[in-house]
Amino acid sequence: MSKWQWIYNQLKSRLWLRASIFCALAILSALLSVVIERYLPEELSNIVGAQAVDSLLNILASSMLVVTTFSLSTMVAAYSAAASNTTPRATKLLLSDETSLNALSTFLGSFLFSLVGIITLKANIYTDSGRLILFIVTILLIFFITLTLLHWIEHLSKLGRVGHTIDTIEASTSTAFSSYAKRPTLGGNPRKSGRKPAKSHAIHDTRLGYIQYIDMAKLEDIAKKESLKIYIECIPGSFHDGVKPLFYLSKKMDEKVEKSIQNSFVIKEDRTFEQDPRYGMIVLAEIAIRALSPAVNDPGTAIEVIKTQMRLLSNYNQEIKKEAEKDTDIEYPNVYVPALSYEDLFRDSFRPIARDGASMIEVGIALQKAMIALAKLNPDTMQKPATWISSYALKHAAKSLTIKEEKETLDGLHKAIGK
Repeated sequence: MSKWQWIYNQLKSRLWLRASIFCALAILSALLSVVIERYLPEELSNIVGAQAVDSLLNILASSMLVVTTFSLSTMVAAYSAAASNTTPRATKLLLSDETSLNALSTFLGSFLFSLVGIITLKANIYTDSGRLILFIVTILLIFFITLTLLHWIEHLSKLGRVGHTIDTIEASTSTAFSSYAKRPTLGGNPRKSGRKPAKSHAIHDTRLGYIQYIDMAKLEDIAKKESLKIYIECIPGSFHDGVKPLFYLSKKMDEKVEKSIQNSFVIKEDRTFEQDPRYGMIVLAEIAIRALSPAVNDPGTAIEVIKTQMRLLSNYNQEIKKEAEKDTDIEYPNVYVPALSYEDLFRDSFRPIARDGASMIEVGIALQKAMIALAKLNPDTMQKPATWISSYALKHAAKSLTIKEEKETLDGLHKAIGK
């Protein structure tokens, strides 16, 4: 995505921005009646009901304030429940939930619309035609509020629950995987990380944090202008520690050019779901770990997470194959980027579950079957990491399980991966 798209994605999840837009539209629609009223025929101003707009606005103002306050308190309780029942990392995604943001923005915007309407009516700004327009807009707003409220009530029944949280994370992670499938190396040439290119200059950055975004278009423009090659070492989601080079240049450049390239990397304190599918897989694994803790003891949720991760990796593999069949040109030929590692994906996704679920045979069986399926799905890329996870899980299970038959069951599943 372009930098403007990335900025837009960051802003649209902010409640204050959406609420401000709804409030501005509400205020504008109330004041617009003053402008439009002069164009209406006078006979329309006598329509029955227009004089009741005062009462309607008073009811809206009082009810919307109560509904907004109730919705906020309900959301806080739901997010607290999600943080305690799943993982605190999931609340960041829930806070950007479209339905919640739309509902709160609608209620707050309707409240301000009512206040502006009441103030303008008390100030005698409207004529009879203006009151009619305000009445019509108010009726339309009530209809919109009713639909939003019905959708919001249905949504509240799921908000904060474990299943809904898993589904939300899966949807966001799936979007990130789809983006990577279309551009496995962000539109640049592929390269292997950890290897310094020949005759290149390492460029470090003092900023510490996670790579959230890389402006590939800007990097390509600089590379063309300066006739150089840029070798990226840290992809989105990676933690930059200030010691490892951020990127390499094919030739030495002045400080101004290096600074311009560094500014193409957005480095922040936390990770995001947009360009970082590994983060989504890690958060899913944390939900499984919480479910496997002795205090919760919910192996069913851990098995559901395994199936979700398996589905995400399977869909990602299928999308990669589809994109590979297309004859597409390299969009940024002067920028070299490491591809997303299957080894990292498997370790982030399944290793914590294999460790914490070693004493539960049902979790072990689900994990071994998932590894068998993924290994057969694409032996070239996924058999090696799947075999490693299977072996890792088997070693932990051998120490945790006490019944011989259970150990033999897992051992048999492990041996089936190579068949």
